[in-house]
Amino acid sequence: MTDIDGKKTAGAFDIRNVIGALLALYGVILLATAAFHSDAPKGTNNSDNWWGGIALLVVGLAFLAWARMRPIVVEER
Repeated sequence: MTDIDGKKTAGAFDIRNVIGALLALYGVILLATAAFHSDAPKGTNNSDNWWGGIALLVVGLAFLAWARMRPIVVEER
């Protein structure tokens, strides 16, 4: 991947992209589970899935934004 200044960046090989994508994916899955899980017994609290999904999604998006705003520049050999 190339930055605006013509310098090469790590792009998809940056570990922050991988971690951010996985955390965001797990957050979406957890939120979907909380939204569509109807087998829970009456009177149980499903808020842990909501809060956990929101937290994972926020942290995952923060990792992706961090990698986008401050890319790792790869030196030319």
